[in-house]
Amino acid sequence: MAGFRIGRGRDNNRTPQQQPQQAPPPPYGQSYGQQQYGGGPVAPTHPQQQWQQGRQGHPGRHPGQQQAPHGEPEYFGDPYAQQGPGGAYPAGDPYANNPGHTQAFSVGEDPYGNGSTYRAGTAPAAPAGPRLHWKDLLSGIVLRPGPTFLQMRDYPVWAPALIVTFLYGLLAIFGFDQTREEAINAPFTTALVSVLLTGMAFVVGGLILGAVTHTLARQLGGDGAWQPTVGLSMLIMSLTDAPRLVVALFLGGENSLVQVVGWVTWLAAGALFTSMVSKSHDLPWPKALGASAIQLIALLSIIKLGTI
Repeated sequence: MAGFRIGRGRDNNRTPQQQPQQAPPPPYGQSYGQQQYGGGPVAPTHPQQQWQQGRQGHPGRHPGQQQAPHGEPEYFGDPYAQQGPGGAYPAGDPYANNPGHTQAFSVGEDPYGNGSTYRAGTAPAAPAGPRLHWKDLLSGIVLRPGPTFLQMRDYPVWAPALIVTFLYGLLAIFGFDQTREEAINAPFTTALVSVLLTGMAFVVGGLILGAVTHTLARQLGGDGAWQPTVGLSMLIMSLTDAPRLVVALFLGGENSLVQVVGWVTWLAAGALFTSMVSKSHDLPWPKALGASAIQLIALLSIIKLGTI
Protein backbone atom coordinates (compact mmCIF):
# COMPACT_ATOMS: atom_id res chain seq x y z
CA MET A 1 0.00 0.00 0.00
CA ALA A 2 2.83 2.38 0.87
CA GLY A 3 4.54 1.73 -2.39
CA PHE A 4 1.36 2.44 -4.22
CA ARG A 5 1.10 5.84 -2.52
CA ILE A 6 4.76 6.63 -3.20
CA GLY A 7 4.23 5.83 -6.82
CA ARG A 8 1.24 8.11 -7.11
CA GLY A 9 3.07 10.97 -5.41
CA ARG A 10 5.99 10.55 -7.75
CA ASP A 11 3.57 10.65 -10.68
CA ASN A 12 1.87 13.79 -9.38
CA ASN A 13 5.12 15.65 -8.87
CA ARG A 14 6.40 14.90 -12.35
CA THR A 15 5.48 17.36 -15.10
CA PRO A 16 3.59 15.51 -17.78
CA GLN A 17 5.20 15.64 -21.18
CA GLN A 18 3.26 17.73 -23.64
CA GLN A 19 2.34 15.83 -26.71
CA PRO A 20 1.91 17.85 -29.95
CA GLN A 21 -1.67 18.03 -31.05
CA GLN A 22 -2.77 18.30 -34.60
CA ALA A 23 -4.30 21.74 -35.24
CA PRO A 24 -7.31 22.18 -37.46
CA PRO A 25 -6.55 23.09 -41.07
CA PRO A 26 -6.03 26.82 -41.64
CA PRO A 27 -8.71 28.87 -43.43
CA TYR A 28 -8.51 29.27 -47.19
CA GLY A 29 -5.96 31.89 -48.23
CA GLN A 30 -3.91 31.69 -44.96
CA SER A 31 -1.17 29.49 -43.59
CA TYR A 32 0.57 28.96 -40.30
CA GLY A 33 3.67 30.49 -41.72
CA GLN A 34 2.16 33.90 -42.37
CA GLN A 35 3.92 36.58 -40.37
CA GLN A 36 3.43 40.26 -39.90
CA TYR A 37 6.27 42.69 -39.91
CA GLY A 38 7.57 43.00 -36.38
CA GLY A 39 5.64 39.97 -35.05
CA GLY A 40 5.75 36.21 -34.80
CA PRO A 41 3.70 33.63 -36.62
CA VAL A 42 -0.02 34.12 -36.69
CA ALA A 43 -1.71 31.61 -34.41
CA PRO A 44 -4.40 29.56 -36.08
CA THR A 45 -7.91 30.33 -34.98
CA HIS A 46 -11.13 28.49 -35.43
CA PRO A 47 -13.71 30.09 -37.78
CA GLN A 48 -16.05 30.59 -34.84
CA GLN A 49 -13.30 32.43 -32.97
CA GLN A 50 -12.63 34.56 -36.06
CA TRP A 51 -16.28 35.55 -36.12
CA GLN A 52 -16.20 36.47 -32.43
CA GLN A 53 -13.06 38.54 -32.95
CA GLY A 54 -14.68 40.35 -35.85
CA ARG A 55 -17.74 41.15 -33.72
CA GLN A 56 -15.94 42.11 -30.48
CA GLY A 57 -12.32 42.96 -31.07
CA HIS A 58 -12.71 44.64 -34.47
CA PRO A 59 -16.08 46.41 -34.59
CA GLY A 60 -15.08 48.25 -37.76
CA ARG A 61 -14.78 45.05 -39.79
CA HIS A 62 -17.30 42.61 -41.13
CA PRO A 63 -17.77 39.21 -39.43
CA GLY A 64 -15.01 36.81 -40.38
CA GLN A 65 -12.83 39.57 -41.91
CA GLN A 66 -9.29 40.03 -40.61
CA GLN A 67 -6.77 42.80 -40.96
CA ALA A 68 -4.55 42.15 -43.95
CA PRO A 69 -0.82 41.94 -43.13
CA HIS A 70 1.22 44.95 -44.12
CA GLY A 71 2.23 44.75 -47.76
CA GLU A 72 -0.50 42.26 -48.72
CA PRO A 73 -3.17 43.11 -51.31
CA GLU A 74 -6.13 44.84 -49.74
CA TYR A 75 -8.56 42.18 -50.89
CA PHE A 76 -7.34 40.11 -47.90
CA GLY A 77 -9.04 42.67 -45.69
CA ASP A 78 -10.41 46.21 -45.62
CA PRO A 79 -8.26 48.25 -43.20
CA TYR A 80 -10.32 51.35 -44.06
CA ALA A 81 -13.74 49.89 -43.32
CA GLN A 82 -16.03 52.58 -41.97
CA GLN A 83 -17.83 52.12 -38.71
CA GLY A 84 -21.31 53.39 -38.11
CA PRO A 85 -22.59 55.09 -34.97
CA GLY A 86 -22.38 52.98 -31.83
CA GLY A 87 -20.08 50.42 -33.43
CA ALA A 88 -22.76 49.23 -35.81
CA TYR A 89 -22.13 48.54 -39.46
CA PRO A 90 -23.39 50.97 -42.08
CA ALA A 91 -26.90 50.42 -43.33
CA GLY A 92 -27.22 48.25 -46.41
CA ASP A 93 -25.46 45.11 -47.48
CA PRO A 94 -22.67 44.27 -44.94
CA TYR A 95 -20.88 42.22 -47.58
CA ALA A 96 -20.93 44.89 -50.31
CA ASN A 97 -17.62 45.52 -52.09
CA ASN A 98 -16.07 42.39 -50.53
CA PRO A 99 -14.48 39.55 -52.49
CA GLY A 100 -17.26 37.57 -54.13
CA HIS A 101 -19.89 40.27 -53.52
CA THR A 102 -21.02 43.29 -55.50
CA GLN A 103 -22.93 46.38 -54.47
CA ALA A 104 -26.22 47.15 -56.18
CA PHE A 105 -27.24 50.66 -57.23
CA SER A 106 -30.62 52.01 -58.22
CA VAL A 107 -31.38 52.88 -61.82
CA GLY A 108 -30.22 56.43 -62.52
CA GLU A 109 -28.16 56.64 -59.31
CA ASP A 110 -24.68 58.13 -59.59
CA PRO A 111 -22.53 56.64 -56.79
CA TYR A 112 -19.59 58.91 -57.72
CA GLY A 113 -21.36 62.27 -57.86
CA ASN A 114 -23.65 64.44 -55.78
CA GLY A 115 -26.18 65.15 -58.52
CA SER A 116 -24.79 68.58 -59.44
CA THR A 117 -22.97 67.40 -62.56
CA TYR A 118 -23.86 69.37 -65.67
CA ARG A 119 -26.01 67.51 -68.19
CA ALA A 120 -26.48 68.66 -71.73
CA GLY A 121 -29.90 70.06 -72.43
CA THR A 122 -30.59 71.33 -68.95
CA ALA A 123 -31.32 74.93 -68.16
CA PRO A 124 -28.88 76.90 -66.02
CA ALA A 125 -29.67 77.07 -62.31
CA ALA A 126 -29.89 80.88 -62.32
CA PRO A 127 -30.69 83.52 -64.95
CA ALA A 128 -27.77 84.75 -67.03
CA GLY A 129 -28.34 88.34 -65.88
CA PRO A 130 -30.86 90.85 -64.56
CA ARG A 131 -34.04 91.74 -66.40
CA LEU A 132 -33.42 94.24 -69.17
CA HIS A 133 -35.30 97.52 -69.47
CA TRP A 134 -37.70 97.61 -72.39
CA LYS A 135 -35.44 100.05 -74.28
CA ASP A 136 -32.42 97.80 -73.81
CA LEU A 137 -34.54 94.81 -74.75
CA LEU A 138 -35.74 96.27 -78.05
CA SER A 139 -32.30 97.54 -79.03
CA GLY A 140 -30.66 94.31 -77.91
CA ILE A 141 -32.86 92.18 -80.17
CA VAL A 142 -31.57 94.14 -83.16
CA LEU A 143 -27.97 94.91 -82.17
CA ARG A 144 -26.93 92.01 -79.87
CA PRO A 145 -29.54 89.26 -80.23
CA GLY A 146 -27.53 86.34 -78.81
CA PRO A 147 -26.67 87.80 -75.37
CA THR A 148 -30.10 89.44 -75.14
CA PHE A 149 -32.00 86.19 -75.75
CA LEU A 150 -29.77 84.31 -73.31
CA GLN A 151 -30.23 86.94 -70.60
CA MET A 152 -34.02 87.14 -71.06
CA ARG A 153 -34.70 83.42 -71.39
CA ASP A 154 -36.13 83.27 -67.86
CA TYR A 155 -38.07 86.55 -67.80
CA PRO A 156 -41.53 87.11 -69.31
CA VAL A 157 -41.76 90.12 -71.61
CA TRP A 158 -45.53 90.49 -71.88
CA ALA A 159 -45.76 94.28 -71.64
CA PRO A 160 -43.28 95.12 -74.43
CA ALA A 161 -44.52 92.24 -76.59
CA LEU A 162 -48.22 93.15 -76.41
CA ILE A 163 -47.67 96.90 -76.86
CA VAL A 164 -45.23 96.62 -79.76
CA THR A 165 -47.31 93.97 -81.55
CA PHE A 166 -50.50 95.98 -81.14
CA LEU A 167 -48.85 99.14 -82.53
CA TYR A 168 -47.44 97.13 -85.40
CA GLY A 169 -50.90 95.77 -86.17
CA LEU A 170 -52.39 99.26 -86.19
CA LEU A 171 -50.00 100.28 -88.97
CA ALA A 172 -49.99 96.96 -90.81
CA ILE A 173 -53.31 97.75 -92.46
CA PHE A 174 -51.62 100.63 -94.32
CA GLY A 175 -48.86 98.39 -95.67
CA PHE A 176 -51.24 96.77 -98.16
CA ASP A 177 -52.39 98.85 -101.10
CA GLN A 178 -55.98 97.66 -101.13
CA THR A 179 -56.62 97.88 -97.38
CA ARG A 180 -54.94 101.28 -97.24
CA GLU A 181 -57.26 102.68 -99.92
CA GLU A 182 -60.30 101.25 -98.14
CA ALA A 183 -59.25 102.72 -94.79
CA ILE A 184 -58.57 106.15 -96.27
CA ASN A 185 -61.89 106.35 -98.19
CA ALA A 186 -64.02 104.92 -95.36
CA PRO A 187 -65.67 107.05 -92.65
CA PHE A 188 -63.55 107.80 -89.62
CA THR A 189 -65.50 105.48 -87.30
CA THR A 190 -65.30 102.59 -89.74
CA ALA A 191 -61.61 103.15 -90.38
CA LEU A 192 -60.91 103.36 -86.63
CA VAL A 193 -62.72 100.09 -85.95
CA SER A 194 -60.85 98.39 -88.80
CA VAL A 195 -57.51 99.61 -87.50
CA LEU A 196 -58.24 98.47 -83.92
CA LEU A 197 -59.48 95.08 -85.08
CA THR A 198 -56.35 94.61 -87.17
CA GLY A 199 -54.15 95.46 -84.20
CA MET A 200 -55.97 92.94 -81.99
CA ALA A 201 -55.81 90.31 -84.73
CA PHE A 202 -52.03 90.67 -84.95
CA VAL A 203 -51.74 90.30 -81.16
CA VAL A 204 -53.84 87.13 -81.15
CA GLY A 205 -51.99 85.76 -84.18
CA GLY A 206 -48.63 86.47 -82.55
CA LEU A 207 -49.69 84.64 -79.39
CA ILE A 208 -50.82 81.60 -81.37
CA LEU A 209 -47.72 81.44 -83.55
CA GLY A 210 -45.45 81.93 -80.53
CA ALA A 211 -47.21 79.10 -78.70
CA VAL A 212 -46.75 76.83 -81.73
CA THR A 213 -43.03 77.65 -81.84
CA HIS A 214 -42.68 76.92 -78.12
CA THR A 215 -44.54 73.61 -78.44
CA LEU A 216 -42.35 72.47 -81.32
CA ALA A 217 -39.22 73.45 -79.42
CA ARG A 218 -40.29 71.35 -76.43
CA GLN A 219 -41.10 68.42 -78.71
CA LEU A 220 -37.57 68.62 -80.14
CA GLY A 221 -35.99 68.45 -76.67
CA GLY A 222 -36.02 72.08 -75.55
CA ASP A 223 -36.38 73.07 -71.91
CA GLY A 224 -37.29 76.77 -72.07
CA ALA A 225 -40.29 78.45 -70.47
CA TRP A 226 -43.30 79.32 -72.62
CA GLN A 227 -43.79 82.94 -71.51
CA PRO A 228 -40.36 84.25 -72.62
CA THR A 229 -40.56 82.23 -75.84
CA VAL A 230 -43.97 83.56 -76.85
CA GLY A 231 -43.16 87.14 -75.86
CA LEU A 232 -39.81 87.22 -77.67
CA SER A 233 -41.32 85.65 -80.79
CA MET A 234 -43.94 88.41 -80.91
CA LEU A 235 -41.23 91.06 -80.63
CA ILE A 236 -39.18 89.44 -83.38
CA MET A 237 -42.21 89.24 -85.67
CA SER A 238 -43.03 92.93 -85.20
CA LEU A 239 -39.54 94.42 -85.18
CA THR A 240 -38.25 92.57 -88.24
CA ASP A 241 -41.20 93.61 -90.42
CA ALA A 242 -41.14 97.24 -89.25
CA PRO A 243 -38.64 98.42 -91.95
CA ARG A 244 -40.77 96.96 -94.74
CA LEU A 245 -43.90 98.50 -93.26
CA VAL A 246 -42.31 101.97 -92.98
CA VAL A 247 -41.16 101.93 -96.62
CA ALA A 248 -44.56 100.57 -97.76
CA LEU A 249 -46.41 103.47 -96.08
CA PHE A 250 -44.77 105.88 -98.52
CA LEU A 251 -44.07 103.79 -101.61
CA GLY A 252 -46.87 101.24 -101.52
CA GLY A 253 -46.77 97.51 -101.14
CA GLU A 254 -46.13 96.77 -104.82
CA ASN A 255 -42.93 98.78 -105.03
CA SER A 256 -39.81 96.75 -105.91
CA LEU A 257 -37.82 98.31 -103.07
CA VAL A 258 -40.52 97.23 -100.63
CA GLN A 259 -40.31 93.69 -101.99
CA VAL A 260 -36.55 93.55 -101.56
CA VAL A 261 -36.78 94.95 -98.04
CA GLY A 262 -39.52 92.42 -97.28
CA TRP A 263 -37.44 89.42 -98.30
CA VAL A 264 -34.36 90.69 -96.45
CA THR A 265 -36.31 91.28 -93.25
CA TRP A 266 -37.95 87.86 -93.55
CA LEU A 267 -34.52 86.21 -93.71
CA ALA A 268 -33.45 88.32 -90.73
CA ALA A 269 -36.54 87.12 -88.86
CA GLY A 270 -35.53 83.51 -89.55
CA ALA A 271 -32.07 84.13 -88.12
CA LEU A 272 -33.47 85.85 -85.02
CA PHE A 273 -36.07 83.12 -84.45
CA THR A 274 -33.36 80.47 -84.69
CA SER A 275 -31.10 82.32 -82.25
CA MET A 276 -33.95 82.96 -79.79
CA VAL A 277 -35.16 79.34 -79.72
CA SER A 278 -31.58 78.06 -79.50
CA LYS A 279 -30.75 80.27 -76.50
CA SER A 280 -34.14 79.95 -74.77
CA HIS A 281 -34.44 76.16 -75.15
CA ASP A 282 -30.78 75.12 -75.29
CA LEU A 283 -31.14 73.54 -78.73
CA PRO A 284 -28.74 73.29 -81.67
CA TRP A 285 -29.55 75.64 -84.50
CA PRO A 286 -31.03 73.00 -86.89
CA LYS A 287 -33.65 72.03 -84.30
CA ALA A 288 -34.24 75.68 -83.41
CA LEU A 289 -34.84 76.51 -87.06
CA GLY A 290 -37.21 73.56 -87.38
CA ALA A 291 -39.19 74.76 -84.36
CA SER A 292 -39.54 78.20 -85.97
CA ALA A 293 -40.45 76.90 -89.43
CA ILE A 294 -44.24 77.09 -89.03
CA GLN A 295 -44.13 80.65 -87.74
CA LEU A 296 -41.82 81.72 -90.56
CA ILE A 297 -44.06 80.13 -93.20
CA ALA A 298 -47.11 81.80 -91.67
CA LEU A 299 -45.43 85.21 -91.70
CA LEU A 300 -44.36 84.71 -95.30
CA SER A 301 -47.82 83.73 -96.50
CA ILE A 302 -49.83 86.27 -94.47
CA ILE A 303 -47.61 89.36 -94.57
CA LYS A 304 -44.93 89.05 -97.22
CA LEU A 305 -46.86 87.35 -100.00
CA GLY A 306 -49.68 89.84 -99.65
CA THR A 307 -47.42 92.64 -100.85
CA ILE A 308 -44.67 90.94 -102.84
